[in-house]
Amino acid sequence: MDESEHATEESSNPHHWFSHLLDRFDEFHARFEGPNTIGNNRTFWAVFWGIFAILLVYPMIVNTFVLKTNTSFFIWVILALSLSIVWGYSGIFNFGQMATFGLGGYAYGVVAINLTEMIGGTVLALLIGVVLPAVVMAALGYFMFYGQVSGLYVAIITLVVTLMFNLLLTRTSGTTIGDAQLGGLNGMSGIPTLELDVVAFSFDLTPVSEYYLVLALMIAVYLGLRYTVNSYYGYVMIAIREDERRTQMFGYDIRKLKTALFSAGAALGGLAGVLYVSWSGFIDPTMFGLVSASLPIIWVTVGGRGTLLGSGIAAYLLQYTSNELGAMGTGYSFIFLGILFILVILFFPSGIVPALRDRWVAWSTTRKQSGSVQEGNS
Repeated sequence: MDESEHATEESSNPHHWFSHLLDRFDEFHARFEGPNTIGNNRTFWAVFWGIFAILLVYPMIVNTFVLKTNTSFFIWVILALSLSIVWGYSGIFNFGQMATFGLGGYAYGVVAINLTEMIGGTVLALLIGVVLPAVVMAALGYFMFYGQVSGLYVAIITLVVTLMFNLLLTRTSGTTIGDAQLGGLNGMSGIPTLELDVVAFSFDLTPVSEYYLVLALMIAVYLGLRYTVNSYYGYVMIAIREDERRTQMFGYDIRKLKTALFSAGAALGGLAGVLYVSWSGFIDPTMFGLVSASLPIIWVTVGGRGTLLGSGIAAYLLQYTSNELGAMGTGYSFIFLGILFILVILFFPSGIVPALRDRWVAWSTTRKQSGSVQEGNS
């Protein structure tokens, strides 16, 4: 048998074809794997894409209300990921991540209402809703990090800025920007849903198409951040978190890097805010309140601030649980989150998902060692 016949036989062999497919599968995922993320094997990715496949058919089996509610959970996941990259990986304790969410939402609302008749108006509003929080937080970050402010003081400053936005917006009753009425405590309503206009192609988002758009963005943000934290830049981020002075001794401009990371996290927070306001058609100053500002901190702490996976899972599950408890009364969800937060701090300081990962690794190692001993004895 010559080489060409042998190659033809191998290519027609189902086992060879499947093995080749798995190799391509591994090559694709290798760029998203590394020591800075949880889930670096075929099993993880098989489960990941299996869940994704279920989410793709989810709109076919639920009603519109359930679908829209689930869409909002995806938006919260994006917000949690934005804080995870800033606090969990870069070590910047930002209490103002919800402020970026609110700024993005208000910016989108004002621009979208004023450009509602313009083709591509909501897309422009989306871009402004992402860019404005990034610029505002870049300016704030510049003054903080170039002013050698760090640690707890960053958390205090970002919290104060968030509460200042809350106070400012509660006093905007009767204030208008063009056709947009800020509404004070009553908030801004009548915000148009995002319309995607690409060249000559245009369509309005229905609940189903909105679900798929937010799902796609959530997956893209997660994979993009996985790639980033396992790249050269990810190692620099972690070096900053672990020891700023030593990282600076190696020639890195810590001030510039922290400002850039702070701004990038704000852009993602703004994206989440835009998606939320497009989803709800409404936003009010409570987005800048103390309770709202605490939520991303709780999600990332419970899930594990050093893991994107944990932050995303915690945001989804905790918002789902809060939504269910909210039907029983307004206070139950806050009591639940408070108790859970305290328990995690006391018993799982690194977060629940990292703790489960460590338990699994320890169990697997013990099992392999016991298996090796049994083989040696036999």
